[in-house]
Amino acid sequence: MDQNFFRMNQPTNEQQDKPKENTKDDKPSPLVEKIQQLGQTNVPQLSNDSNIHCLTIVGQIEGHMQLPPQNKTTKYEHIIPQLVAIEQNPKIEGLLVVLNTVGGDVEAGLAISEMLASLSKPTVSIVLGGGHSIGVPIATSCNFSFIAETATMTIHPVRLTGLVIGVPQTFEYLDKMQDRVVNFVTKHSNISEEDFKNLMFAKGNLTRDIGTNVVGQDAVNYGLIDGVGGVGAALRKLNELIDMKKSNDTDGMIQ
Repeated sequence: MDQNFFRMNQPTNEQQDKPKENTKDDKPSPLVEKIQQLGQTNVPQLSNDSNIHCLTIVGQIEGHMQLPPQNKTTKYEHIIPQLVAIEQNPKIEGLLVVLNTVGGDVEAGLAISEMLASLSKPTVSIVLGGGHSIGVPIATSCNFSFIAETATMTIHPVRLTGLVIGVPQTFEYLDKMQDRVVNFVTKHSNISEEDFKNLMFAKGNLTRDIGTNVVGQDAVNYGLIDGVGGVGAALRKLNELIDMKKSNDTDGMIQ
């Protein structure tokens, strides 16, 4: 056969160097697709050989209402399945909860708090930056809680709009929800109900509003948080709780 035929049908250097165009069958990887759809991906949780899982609660806690996309949020429908998985995973022996939140949906925050408090595995929380509003019961829900020296916590009454309450029915509903918050915090920390309510309804601490800001050591002095410390102290305490649980489980099996 004519040799020119082969030369004509052989790809040129330009054709060889030219990248292939994507066809309909070429799909991006699941990771790339997730980034394109959600604008985010899972942050690596410590190392693969670690027995501790790190759960971050940052920004505003999003509940029944979806917040604008520019808001930094923690979605409670994402947190709850994670907590179920943590409870079921035998490789995870302890949970570190890192908070830097302005608060948010009260019912969603209480749901997260109740689930954290019901975990059978040791849990330690640490407030970095801020653990405001409904972030307070989340911080107290763990077996032991830390707060950074410069971190703050804002304690204030439950409110719908921040200024006024519309109708008596709404007031009764918010009043009952507020009691749920007070009961949970006082049950899972060392602060008394009287002291917590005094902080909640204090006047003059927040400009033209009721409530109190507590910083670092003040939160410990009130009995709201167990200790002042950073990530190192929190991990040391968590490992201590894990060792105690292993020891108790072993003693129970021997008996």
